[in-house]
Amino acid sequence: MTKRDYYEILGVSKNSSLEDIKKAYRKLAMQYHPDRNPGDKSAEEKFKEVAEAYSVLSDDQKRANYDRFGHEGLRGMGDQGFTDINDIFSHFSDIFQGFGGFDFFGGGQRSSRQARGADVEVRLKLTLQEIAEGVSKKIKLKKRKPCDTCSGTGAAPGSQRQTCSVCSGSGQVKQVSRSVFGQFVNITTCRNCAGQGTIVGKPCQDCQGDGVVQGETTINVKVPPGVTTGNYIPLRGQGHAAQFGGQPGDVIVIIEEKEDDIFERHGDDVLLDYAISFPQAVLGDEVEVPTLVGRVKLTIPSGIQSGKILRLRGKGIPHLNGNGSGDQLVRISVYTPTRVSDHERQMLHEMMKSEHFKPSAEEEKSFFKKVKEAFSN
Repeated sequence: MTKRDYYEILGVSKNSSLEDIKKAYRKLAMQYHPDRNPGDKSAEEKFKEVAEAYSVLSDDQKRANYDRFGHEGLRGMGDQGFTDINDIFSHFSDIFQGFGGFDFFGGGQRSSRQARGADVEVRLKLTLQEIAEGVSKKIKLKKRKPCDTCSGTGAAPGSQRQTCSVCSGSGQVKQVSRSVFGQFVNITTCRNCAGQGTIVGKPCQDCQGDGVVQGETTINVKVPPGVTTGNYIPLRGQGHAAQFGGQPGDVIVIIEEKEDDIFERHGDDVLLDYAISFPQAVLGDEVEVPTLVGRVKLTIPSGIQSGKILRLRGKGIPHLNGNGSGDQLVRISVYTPTRVSDHERQMLHEMMKSEHFKPSAEEEKSFFKKVKEAFSN
Protein backbone atom coordinates (compact mmCIF):
# COMPACT_ATOMS: atom_id res chain seq x y z
CA MET A 1 0.00 0.00 0.00
CA THR A 2 1.43 3.39 -1.04
CA LYS A 3 1.75 5.86 1.82
CA ARG A 4 0.38 9.38 1.47
CA ASP A 5 2.64 12.41 1.43
CA TYR A 6 3.30 13.58 5.00
CA TYR A 7 3.00 17.27 4.10
CA GLU A 8 -0.36 16.55 2.47
CA ILE A 9 -1.57 14.67 5.56
CA LEU A 10 -0.84 17.64 7.84
CA GLY A 11 -1.96 20.20 5.26
CA VAL A 12 1.33 22.13 5.29
CA SER A 13 3.89 23.09 2.64
CA LYS A 14 7.45 21.80 2.35
CA ASN A 15 8.90 25.12 3.56
CA SER A 16 6.69 25.25 6.67
CA SER A 17 8.43 25.96 9.97
CA LEU A 18 8.48 23.47 12.83
CA GLU A 19 6.02 25.65 14.71
CA ASP A 20 3.60 25.58 11.75
CA ILE A 21 3.91 21.79 11.58
CA LYS A 22 3.27 21.49 15.31
CA LYS A 23 0.18 23.71 15.09
CA ALA A 24 -1.19 21.71 12.17
CA TYR A 25 -0.63 18.43 14.02
CA ARG A 26 -2.24 19.73 17.22
CA LYS A 27 -5.33 20.81 15.29
CA LEU A 28 -5.71 17.46 13.50
CA ALA A 29 -4.87 15.45 16.62
CA MET A 30 -7.65 17.21 18.50
CA GLN A 31 -10.02 16.69 15.55
CA TYR A 32 -9.44 12.93 15.41
CA HIS A 33 -8.77 12.39 19.14
CA PRO A 34 -10.28 9.05 20.32
CA ASP A 35 -12.11 10.75 23.18
CA ARG A 36 -13.89 12.99 20.70
CA ASN A 37 -14.65 10.12 18.32
CA PRO A 38 -15.51 7.14 20.52
CA GLY A 39 -15.78 3.88 18.57
CA ASP A 40 -14.89 5.55 15.26
CA LYS A 41 -12.21 3.34 13.69
CA SER A 42 -11.75 5.72 10.76
CA ALA A 43 -10.94 8.62 13.10
CA GLU A 44 -8.56 6.38 15.05
CA GLU A 45 -6.64 5.50 11.88
CA LYS A 46 -6.44 9.17 10.90
CA PHE A 47 -5.23 9.96 14.43
CA LYS A 48 -2.38 7.45 13.92
CA GLU A 49 -1.69 8.75 10.39
CA VAL A 50 -1.22 12.38 11.47
CA ALA A 51 0.97 11.20 14.36
CA GLU A 52 3.18 9.29 11.92
CA ALA A 53 3.50 12.37 9.69
CA TYR A 54 4.34 14.57 12.67
CA SER A 55 6.95 12.11 13.99
CA VAL A 56 8.88 12.50 10.71
CA LEU A 57 8.41 16.21 9.94
CA SER A 58 9.21 17.29 13.51
CA ASP A 59 12.58 15.49 13.40
CA ASP A 60 15.24 17.44 11.46
CA GLN A 61 17.18 14.41 10.19
CA LYS A 62 14.10 12.36 9.29
CA ARG A 63 12.56 15.35 7.53
CA ALA A 64 15.76 15.97 5.52
CA ASN A 65 15.89 12.32 4.42
CA TYR A 66 12.18 12.35 3.55
CA ASP A 67 12.53 15.56 1.50
CA ARG A 68 15.39 14.02 -0.52
CA PHE A 69 14.27 10.41 -0.92
CA GLY A 70 10.61 10.19 0.11
CA HIS A 71 9.46 7.26 2.24
CA GLU A 72 12.47 5.19 1.12
CA GLY A 73 14.77 7.65 2.87
CA LEU A 74 13.30 6.66 6.25
CA ARG A 75 14.23 3.00 6.01
CA GLY A 76 16.66 2.01 8.74
CA MET A 77 15.72 5.02 10.92
CA GLY A 78 13.27 3.12 13.12
CA ASP A 79 9.53 2.60 12.81
CA GLN A 80 7.62 5.79 11.99
CA GLY A 81 4.10 4.37 12.39
CA PHE A 82 2.10 3.83 15.57
CA THR A 83 -0.10 0.83 16.29
CA ASP A 84 -0.90 1.75 19.88
CA ILE A 85 -2.63 5.02 20.72
CA ASN A 86 -1.03 5.18 24.16
CA ASP A 87 2.34 5.12 22.39
CA ILE A 88 1.34 8.33 20.60
CA PHE A 89 0.45 10.00 23.89
CA SER A 90 3.79 8.99 25.44
CA HIS A 91 5.81 10.22 22.43
CA PHE A 92 3.99 13.55 22.06
CA SER A 93 3.04 14.38 25.63
CA ASP A 94 3.83 18.06 24.93
CA ILE A 95 0.86 18.13 22.56
CA PHE A 96 -1.67 16.53 24.90
CA GLN A 97 -0.65 17.51 28.43
CA GLY A 98 -2.10 20.64 29.96
CA PHE A 99 -4.16 21.56 26.90
CA GLY A 100 -6.76 24.21 27.70
CA GLY A 101 -9.79 24.50 25.43
CA PHE A 102 -13.37 23.40 24.86
CA ASP A 103 -14.39 20.27 26.77
CA PHE A 104 -14.10 17.94 23.78
CA PHE A 105 -13.26 15.07 26.08
CA GLY A 106 -16.12 15.31 28.52
CA GLY A 107 -17.43 12.16 30.16
CA GLY A 108 -14.86 9.48 30.98
CA GLN A 109 -11.44 10.72 32.04
CA ARG A 110 -8.40 9.02 30.58
CA SER A 111 -6.18 7.53 33.27
CA SER A 112 -2.79 9.12 33.93
CA ARG A 113 0.10 8.10 31.72
CA GLN A 114 3.36 7.37 33.42
CA ALA A 115 6.45 9.29 32.44
CA ARG A 116 8.77 7.81 29.84
CA GLY A 117 12.40 7.04 30.70
CA ALA A 118 15.17 9.13 29.19
CA ASP A 119 17.03 8.06 26.07
CA VAL A 120 20.68 7.00 26.15
CA GLU A 121 22.91 8.26 23.35
CA VAL A 122 25.91 6.12 22.35
CA ARG A 123 28.54 6.83 19.69
CA LEU A 124 29.84 3.73 17.92
CA LYS A 125 33.07 4.00 15.91
CA LEU A 126 33.42 1.54 13.02
CA THR A 127 36.12 0.72 10.49
CA LEU A 128 35.41 0.72 6.76
CA GLN A 129 35.71 -3.07 6.77
CA GLU A 130 33.04 -3.32 9.49
CA ILE A 131 30.83 -0.93 7.55
CA ALA A 132 31.28 -2.94 4.36
CA GLU A 133 30.42 -6.29 5.94
CA GLY A 134 27.99 -5.30 8.72
CA VAL A 135 28.85 -6.11 12.30
CA SER A 136 27.45 -6.94 15.73
CA LYS A 137 28.89 -5.01 18.67
CA LYS A 138 28.46 -5.43 22.41
CA ILE A 139 28.29 -2.13 24.29
CA LYS A 140 28.40 -1.61 28.05
CA LEU A 141 26.00 1.02 29.31
CA LYS A 142 25.43 2.71 32.62
CA LYS A 143 21.73 3.43 32.94
CA ARG A 144 18.88 3.61 35.41
CA LYS A 145 17.04 0.34 35.98
CA PRO A 146 14.02 -0.69 38.10
CA CYS A 147 14.88 -1.14 41.78
CA ASP A 148 15.01 -4.85 42.64
CA THR A 149 14.14 -4.26 46.31
CA CYS A 150 10.77 -2.64 45.66
CA SER A 151 10.25 -4.03 42.10
CA GLY A 152 10.16 -0.47 40.79
CA THR A 153 7.22 0.71 42.92
CA GLY A 154 9.26 3.05 45.12
CA ALA A 155 7.49 1.71 48.21
CA ALA A 156 9.35 -0.12 50.99
CA PRO A 157 8.87 -3.91 51.07
CA GLY A 158 5.64 -4.76 52.88
CA SER A 159 4.06 -1.39 52.07
CA GLN A 160 2.09 -0.22 49.06
CA ARG A 161 1.63 2.95 47.09
CA GLN A 162 -1.49 4.89 48.03
CA THR A 163 -4.00 6.64 45.80
CA CYS A 164 -3.35 10.37 45.61
CA SER A 165 -6.04 12.25 47.51
CA VAL A 166 -5.71 15.39 45.38
CA CYS A 167 -6.38 13.90 41.94
CA SER A 168 -8.13 10.70 43.12
CA GLY A 169 -5.64 8.61 41.17
CA SER A 170 -6.02 10.32 37.78
CA GLY A 171 -2.66 12.08 37.83
CA GLN A 172 -4.32 15.24 36.57
CA VAL A 173 -6.16 18.18 38.06
CA LYS A 174 -9.06 19.43 35.98
CA GLN A 175 -10.43 22.97 36.33
CA VAL A 176 -13.66 23.86 34.53
CA SER A 177 -14.88 27.37 33.83
CA ARG A 178 -17.94 28.50 31.92
CA SER A 179 -18.53 31.53 29.75
CA VAL A 180 -20.94 32.68 27.07
CA PHE A 181 -18.69 30.91 24.53
CA GLY A 182 -19.10 27.51 26.17
CA GLN A 183 -17.30 25.36 28.67
CA PHE A 184 -13.54 25.70 29.01
CA VAL A 185 -11.32 23.08 30.61
CA ASN A 186 -7.78 23.44 31.87
CA ILE A 187 -6.00 20.18 32.70
CA THR A 188 -2.70 20.22 34.57
CA THR A 189 -0.45 17.54 36.02
CA CYS A 190 -1.15 16.88 39.66
CA ARG A 191 1.67 18.40 41.73
CA ASN A 192 1.04 16.20 44.75
CA CYS A 193 1.84 12.93 42.91
CA ALA A 194 3.74 14.34 39.89
CA GLY A 195 1.12 12.84 37.58
CA GLN A 196 1.50 9.27 38.86
CA GLY A 197 -1.91 9.01 40.52
CA THR A 198 -0.35 7.38 43.58
CA ILE A 199 2.06 8.43 46.30
CA VAL A 200 4.56 6.54 48.42
CA GLY A 201 3.69 6.30 52.10
CA LYS A 202 6.90 4.54 53.17
CA PRO A 203 9.73 5.00 50.63
CA CYS A 204 12.08 2.16 49.68
CA GLN A 205 15.45 2.72 51.34
CA ASP A 206 17.48 1.52 48.34
CA CYS A 207 15.98 3.85 45.74
CA GLN A 208 14.68 6.57 48.12
CA GLY A 209 11.19 6.11 46.71
CA ASP A 210 12.16 6.76 43.07
CA GLY A 211 11.61 3.16 41.94
CA VAL A 212 14.82 3.24 39.87
CA VAL A 213 18.54 2.85 40.68
CA GLN A 214 21.76 3.29 38.73
CA GLY A 215 22.97 0.08 37.08
CA GLU A 216 25.07 -1.33 34.26
CA THR A 217 24.10 -3.56 31.37
CA THR A 218 25.50 -4.88 28.08
CA ILE A 219 23.50 -4.50 24.89
CA ASN A 220 24.04 -6.05 21.47
CA VAL A 221 23.90 -3.75 18.44
CA LYS A 222 23.50 -5.18 14.94
CA VAL A 223 24.82 -2.74 12.35
CA PRO A 224 23.75 -3.36 8.74
CA PRO A 225 26.26 -2.94 5.90
CA GLY A 226 26.47 0.47 4.26
CA VAL A 227 26.01 2.85 7.18
CA THR A 228 27.85 6.15 7.33
CA THR A 229 28.74 8.82 9.87
CA GLY A 230 25.57 10.40 11.26
CA ASN A 231 23.30 7.38 10.71
CA TYR A 232 21.74 6.19 13.92
CA ILE A 233 20.12 2.99 15.15
CA PRO A 234 17.31 3.27 17.74
CA LEU A 235 17.00 0.38 20.19
CA ARG A 236 13.48 0.72 21.53
CA GLY A 237 12.91 0.29 25.25
CA GLN A 238 16.58 -0.30 26.13
CA GLY A 239 17.28 3.15 27.57
CA HIS A 240 16.83 4.49 31.09
CA ALA A 241 14.03 2.92 33.12
CA ALA A 242 11.12 5.20 33.95
CA GLN A 243 9.88 5.76 37.46
CA PHE A 244 7.16 3.48 38.78
CA GLY A 245 6.88 1.17 35.79
CA GLY A 246 6.62 3.74 33.00
CA GLN A 247 7.84 3.10 29.48
CA PRO A 248 11.66 2.83 29.26
CA GLY A 249 13.55 5.21 27.01
CA ASP A 250 15.50 4.16 23.91
CA VAL A 251 19.17 3.68 23.21
CA ILE A 252 20.23 5.81 20.24
CA VAL A 253 23.39 4.39 18.63
CA ILE A 254 25.06 7.06 16.47
CA ILE A 255 27.50 5.79 13.85
CA GLU A 256 30.95 7.31 13.48
CA GLU A 257 33.32 6.15 10.74
CA LYS A 258 37.01 5.73 11.55
CA GLU A 259 39.51 7.15 9.05
CA ASP A 260 41.09 4.34 7.02
CA ASP A 261 44.81 4.04 6.37
CA ILE A 262 44.57 3.12 2.68
CA PHE A 263 40.99 3.68 1.49
CA GLU A 264 39.16 6.96 0.99
CA ARG A 265 35.36 6.83 0.98
CA HIS A 266 33.26 8.74 -1.56
CA GLY A 267 29.61 7.89 -0.94
CA ASP A 268 29.44 4.14 -1.52
CA ASP A 269 32.60 4.13 -3.66
CA VAL A 270 36.08 3.75 -2.17
CA LEU A 271 39.30 5.12 -3.64
CA LEU A 272 42.69 3.40 -3.46
CA ASP A 273 45.94 5.02 -4.60
CA TYR A 274 48.20 2.40 -6.17
CA ALA A 275 51.77 2.92 -7.43
CA ILE A 276 53.29 0.89 -10.30
CA SER A 277 56.75 0.85 -11.84
CA PHE A 278 57.67 2.51 -15.12
CA PRO A 279 58.06 -0.84 -16.94
CA GLN A 280 54.62 -1.91 -15.67
CA ALA A 281 53.14 1.33 -17.01
CA VAL A 282 54.76 0.77 -20.42
CA LEU A 283 54.18 -2.97 -20.80
CA GLY A 284 51.07 -3.50 -18.70
CA ASP A 285 50.75 -6.12 -15.97
CA GLU A 286 48.40 -8.09 -13.74
CA VAL A 287 48.67 -7.15 -10.07
CA GLU A 288 46.91 -7.90 -6.79
CA VAL A 289 45.32 -4.95 -5.00
CA PRO A 290 43.61 -4.83 -1.59
CA THR A 291 39.84 -4.35 -1.31
CA LEU A 292 37.57 -4.11 1.70
CA VAL A 293 36.93 -7.86 1.52
CA GLY A 294 40.36 -9.19 0.49
CA ARG A 295 42.85 -8.97 -2.36
CA VAL A 296 41.77 -9.25 -6.02
CA LYS A 297 43.55 -9.25 -9.37
CA LEU A 298 43.63 -6.08 -11.45
CA THR A 299 44.80 -5.76 -15.04
CA ILE A 300 47.06 -2.78 -15.74
CA PRO A 301 46.75 -1.92 -19.44
CA SER A 302 49.93 -1.10 -21.34
CA GLY A 303 50.67 2.58 -21.78
CA ILE A 304 48.67 3.65 -18.72
CA GLN A 305 49.27 7.21 -17.52
CA SER A 306 49.66 8.51 -13.97
CA GLY A 307 46.31 9.65 -12.57
CA LYS A 308 44.31 7.12 -14.58
CA ILE A 309 41.50 5.56 -12.54
CA LEU A 310 40.60 1.91 -12.95
CA ARG A 311 37.28 0.62 -11.64
CA LEU A 312 36.52 -2.59 -9.75
CA ARG A 313 32.75 -3.03 -10.02
CA GLY A 314 30.88 -3.90 -6.84
CA LYS A 315 33.97 -3.81 -4.58
CA GLY A 316 32.87 -0.72 -2.67
CA ILE A 317 30.41 -0.17 0.18
CA PRO A 318 27.05 -2.01 0.00
CA HIS A 319 24.08 0.29 -0.58
CA LEU A 320 22.23 0.81 2.71
CA ASN A 321 18.84 -0.92 2.59
CA GLY A 322 19.24 -1.61 -1.11
CA ASN A 323 20.66 -4.02 -3.64
CA GLY A 324 24.21 -3.90 -4.91
CA SER A 325 27.34 -2.07 -3.84
CA GLY A 326 29.47 0.84 -4.85
CA ASP A 327 32.74 0.40 -6.76
CA GLN A 328 36.38 0.50 -5.81
CA LEU A 329 38.33 3.11 -7.75
CA VAL A 330 42.06 2.47 -8.18
CA ARG A 331 44.02 5.64 -8.98
CA ILE A 332 47.29 4.73 -10.67
CA SER A 333 50.54 6.58 -10.10
CA VAL A 334 53.84 5.72 -11.78
CA TYR A 335 56.65 5.36 -9.27
CA THR A 336 59.86 7.27 -10.00
CA PRO A 337 62.97 5.66 -8.44
CA THR A 338 65.38 7.96 -6.61
CA ARG A 339 68.42 5.71 -7.02
CA VAL A 340 69.55 3.71 -10.09
CA SER A 341 72.66 1.71 -10.97
CA ASP A 342 75.16 2.77 -13.66
CA HIS A 343 73.77 0.14 -16.02
CA GLU A 344 70.19 1.32 -15.43
CA ARG A 345 71.25 4.92 -15.92
CA GLN A 346 72.81 4.00 -19.26
CA MET A 347 69.61 2.25 -20.38
CA LEU A 348 67.58 5.29 -19.39
CA HIS A 349 69.84 7.57 -21.44
CA GLU A 350 69.27 5.30 -24.42
CA MET A 351 65.49 5.43 -23.90
CA MET A 352 65.58 9.23 -23.74
CA LYS A 353 66.83 9.25 -27.33
CA SER A 354 63.79 7.31 -28.53
CA GLU A 355 60.75 9.20 -29.80
CA HIS A 356 58.53 6.57 -28.13
CA PHE A 357 59.56 7.85 -24.69
CA LYS A 358 58.67 11.48 -25.44
CA PRO A 359 55.17 12.95 -25.38
CA SER A 360 53.72 13.77 -28.77
CA ALA A 361 52.90 17.35 -29.73
CA GLU A 362 49.21 16.61 -29.15
CA GLU A 363 49.93 15.22 -25.70
CA GLU A 364 52.05 18.25 -24.79
CA LYS A 365 49.28 20.55 -25.95
CA SER A 366 46.76 18.66 -23.82
CA PHE A 367 49.09 18.81 -20.81
CA PHE A 368 49.64 22.58 -21.02
CA LYS A 369 45.91 23.11 -21.49
CA LYS A 370 45.23 21.26 -18.26
CA VAL A 371 47.88 23.31 -16.42
CA LYS A 372 46.35 26.55 -17.74
CA GLU A 373 42.87 25.47 -16.63
CA ALA A 374 44.18 24.53 -13.18
CA PHE A 375 45.73 27.96 -12.63
CA SER A 376 42.74 29.85 -14.03
CA ASN A 377 40.26 28.26 -11.57
